[in-house]
Amino acid sequence: MSQLSSNRVVRKGRVFPERRLSPEEKAKRRAENESFYRNCRVVFDRVKPELIKHHYDWFIVIEPESGDYFIDPDETVARKKARENHPNSKRLIMRINQTGTCGRI
Repeated sequence: MSQLSSNRVVRKGRVFPERRLSPEEKAKRRAENESFYRNCRVVFDRVKPELIKHHYDWFIVIEPESGDYFIDPDETVARKKARENHPNSKRLIMRINQTGTCGRI
């Protein structure tokens, strides 16, 4: 029986090196995401006191451009409601509680 050679080449680096983002593009995207989150958080902080009484731990999907939000105890239903009304916009999902987080770390 013949021996198999172990001439395996170990590759290091990115899978697609041509798709690397510049530091300026990374900073721009980070700033856009932070702005998006801040706008969503403003809507959440505005409606949280009235919703937390009767809808504690429900999901809220926020569309920050219009200020619309959609709530439901089921996450998929809340997402579906938001997608029907704002199909092409970016949305954020949160939980109606003191912090707005959806889980534990």
